[in-house]
Amino acid sequence: MGLNNLDATKLSYFKLNNEINIPVDDRIPLNKDKEAVIAFFNENVKPNTMKFDTFQDHLDYLIKGDFIEKSVIDKYEIEFIESLYQHLLDQHFEFQSFMAAYKFYNQYALKTNDGNYYLENYEMRILFNALLYADGDQDLAKSLATEMIAQRYQPATPSFLNAGRKRRGEYVSCFLLQVTDDMNSIGRTINSALQLSRIGGGVGITLSNLRESGSPIKGIDNSSSGVLPVMKLLEDSFSYSNQLGQRQGAGAVYLNVFHPDIIEFLSAKKENADEKIRVKTLSLGVIVPDKYYELVRNNEPMYLFSPYSVERVYGKPFSYIDITKEYDNMVKDDRIKKYKIDARELEDEISKLQQESGYPYVLNIDTVNRTNPIDGKIIMSNLCTEIQQVQIPSALNDAQEYTKLGTDVSCNLGSTNILNMMQSPDFGQSIRSMTRALTFVSDASNITSVPPVANGNKMSHAIGLGAMGLHTFLACHHLEYGSPEAIEFINVYFMLLNYWTLVESNNIAKDRHETFANFDKSKYADGTYFDKYLENSYAPKLQNVKDLFDGIFIPEEKDWAELKSNVMTDGLYNAYRMAVAPTGSISYINNTSASLQPVTRLVEERQEKKNGKLYFPAPFLSNDTIKYYKSAYDTDMRKVIDTYASAQEHIDQGMSLTLFMRSEIPAGLYEWKAADETKQTTRDLSILRNYAYYKGIKSLYYVRTFTENNDEIGSNECESCSI
Repeated sequence: MGLNNLDATKLSYFKLNNEINIPVDDRIPLNKDKEAVIAFFNENVKPNTMKFDTFQDHLDYLIKGDFIEKSVIDKYEIEFIESLYQHLLDQHFEFQSFMAAYKFYNQYALKTNDGNYYLENYEMRILFNALLYADGDQDLAKSLATEMIAQRYQPATPSFLNAGRKRRGEYVSCFLLQVTDDMNSIGRTINSALQLSRIGGGVGITLSNLRESGSPIKGIDNSSSGVLPVMKLLEDSFSYSNQLGQRQGAGAVYLNVFHPDIIEFLSAKKENADEKIRVKTLSLGVIVPDKYYELVRNNEPMYLFSPYSVERVYGKPFSYIDITKEYDNMVKDDRIKKYKIDARELEDEISKLQQESGYPYVLNIDTVNRTNPIDGKIIMSNLCTEIQQVQIPSALNDAQEYTKLGTDVSCNLGSTNILNMMQSPDFGQSIRSMTRALTFVSDASNITSVPPVANGNKMSHAIGLGAMGLHTFLACHHLEYGSPEAIEFINVYFMLLNYWTLVESNNIAKDRHETFANFDKSKYADGTYFDKYLENSYAPKLQNVKDLFDGIFIPEEKDWAELKSNVMTDGLYNAYRMAVAPTGSISYINNTSASLQPVTRLVEERQEKKNGKLYFPAPFLSNDTIKYYKSAYDTDMRKVIDTYASAQEHIDQGMSLTLFMRSEIPAGLYEWKAADETKQTTRDLSILRNYAYYKGIKSLYYVRTFTENNDEIGSNECESCSI
């Protein structure tokens, strides 16, 4: 029949999945989801999967049809590939929810050109991922295949989707670009946005270096139109360009809060903004130096500085100025054009926009640079706020050729599944294999259409290993999210990720006799990076947490000392190793909660285009776990901030930290609100942003506000159901 000819009236799996949302005798009928999985395979997958007599026939079909890259296969003997596939089948993997199976087959599985038949199952997608990342190393291929089928490791969507495919986008997840203050750079950046959006993940761009609206161009006053027209051009570019039709173009623009266009920048996202300036699909982020928090705290006036005049005085782009350090000097300097506003009014504008749209993201840039072990300055972040790497500005001539090739950023991501990782037979070996897999993607990436990105990747070999499923792990072990035990657990977990990624990056450097560029100027090279691990013990202290890590190697001072010596001697291959991204589809497939955040509902509701609503019950939901699955919207966000801050101590880049708020805040959740004051205010968001800053959080992602609806039934009712 084929997938394009399925008769919806004869399909039962959507209906069965939707029945989860209808309580029966005040219970969530989780059995309906299991029935939906079975029905999905019987009605959709099995009859619409192309059959082959032998594995060799299957592989030949995929290669001859230009579905799979022959060069990936040719690095191995066919007998090994077939035995590895059989090894994966022997694990008897089963999807744990309808959403997991549906997401995989709908979004990731290879299909015939007409879209009518599936050409691979979950095991085969993992097979091609493992073969690609291992690059001919049979032992590594088997190790990676085992990690992925056990769902201890999950590559990010671009990598998992495209691995081994002949017709594909890039494997990398995201890009970061900077614009310098000239028309050639603006034009080249728009072209880069088109190219990168077509082939890969989301693109982040900082506009902080651009001169403000009304500033002079070639001596003519009031000539510049500022950042807003550039934002509109970029938004149109992202809308036009997408990854082979498989995803919508996605972009984010960042602006420093001390840029004179900051108010207009924020206003462009308002619902009532004039259509000439309104950006609908572009994400907004603000870059916030420490000085801003000081001015807000002290209720002082705030000066905004013209990037054009700042660059003329300091001889470098605005992004590379330490505003906190130079603020008073710039205020006094008559050569620098400046504009005076009220700091608290800007703070209020940020909160208002977050209430209305969830934007802007917040990047605490001085916090980022204080803990950056790499020589140079970090000036921005990416579409999801977790990538933070040193960049160097480029220079172009009028032919838009690079007279000085700087560095921009590409990053490939992967995530550990915390619940399954804690059951690994060898925690360290698991992380080492994952580090090798991510490093291969970095090595294989060469974005020739955007030379600064290619150059940055060549110099840094950056990767980003993170984690998902914290709330699921805690619920399964009867720990409350944000409890002292939970916070200590995540601290130890990320200490281990840091340790083992360092070990393997050092091994790669030793094997290849190569380090990332300018390693000798880093805090790794002089050994100071390791001081805190030599001066403090990060071993678990609470008995509950000790029990969780029973049987898992915990490095002691002597182990860190040995690692320090090895790194100082042989270096590191990867300039950056860790980052915690938001996880969407991949967390569903892994049957776990997203990233490090709490679940939003016991039964999550997702709108799936033409198929309507689908429901995803909290993983491993049962009478034993239900009371530990408190909704993020009913959780004190300081517990979330404390959790992320605990992990951040060991992460060399950043994390995507979302704040979840109700428009009507539950009484007693925050002590600064009076008993009869339940409406969310701008003050609530300001307090939480400042709390995050003082806890050392590098970046804040979205603010998501849940608007109460007393007429809503179904999954909201299930919040208080028993099972």
